[in-house]
Amino acid sequence: MRDTRESRLLLVLLVAIAFALITVDIRGGEDSPVDGARRAAASVFGPIENGVASAVDPVGNAVAAVRDSGERHDRVAELEKENAALKARLGSDDRNRSRLRQLDRMLKVAGEGQYGIKGAEVIAIGAAQGFSWTVTIDIGANDGIRRDMTVLNGDGLVGRVTTVGPNASTVLLANDPDFTVGTRMEGSDELGFASGQGDRPLRVELLNGKAEIKKGDRLVTFGSQADRPFVPGVPVGVVSRVDPSGGDLTRTLYVTPYVGFTKLDIVGVVVQAPAKDPRDTVLPAKPKPTPTPTVTVTVTPSAPADGQFQQEQQQ
Repeated sequence: MRDTRESRLLLVLLVAIAFALITVDIRGGEDSPVDGARRAAASVFGPIENGVASAVDPVGNAVAAVRDSGERHDRVAELEKENAALKARLGSDDRNRSRLRQLDRMLKVAGEGQYGIKGAEVIAIGAAQGFSWTVTIDIGANDGIRRDMTVLNGDGLVGRVTTVGPNASTVLLANDPDFTVGTRMEGSDELGFASGQGDRPLRVELLNGKAEIKKGDRLVTFGSQADRPFVPGVPVGVVSRVDPSGGDLTRTLYVTPYVGFTKLDIVGVVVQAPAKDPRDTVLPAKPKPTPTPTVTVTVTPSAPADGQFQQEQQQ
């Protein structure tokens, strides 16, 4: 529409009519004379509004989703963090339970052997000294540890202390090739020397070449002069193989150690030797043999046939 004097007058007239209708509608309330016109307009324009709303709503939902996604992301991250903490706590609890079991077994060994021990944790594998089978423990000279002290755990002999620092020490493990310990056989008291062979069984040379030894026999430490480096009675292992006796002065055995040297955690350093040799009292109880079931078959003689019975009676 062109901007003319007539168009301006028409615009003013329309505005005046609009204000008049608004005034009449407000004063009329629920009985407003324009209510019918409003309903008619609603019936005409309602479907159009609904169509526009249906087209706009998904966009609105998407916008709301984007707006709320930050909050949901933060909540998911929080839940993941809580789950990770829970898993860590559960893992820590499992580890603590494992350590408690190790500690209980070690204290039982110390009590049965009357060893005065100082508990320690393995904090490193290997050492700067270049030994092939060593661990580092978290106690040292400040804790009363000295060189050539026996180290054990709840299973048996772990090794001996070789190097001592103020707060840490190096332990040479019993399976190291440079490790040797005097041993005594359970029951027979046959003496020998056990040497480490890495991840293979310990090699034991018995002083008596004619000693009667069989698979399953057990050994303990014989002990050293002044109980350094080894105290007596610490379980060493179980005989897994015996070389045939060839008339030599010594006899060779192969022994599976009680200790798992690849999974050490809690150990104890013997700082006070027992007042007397505990002998075999520290060895674990022998497993009870599993009984082998036997089946007894009883043969019952069959009764003779009637004809055979009558024939035997006639005779």
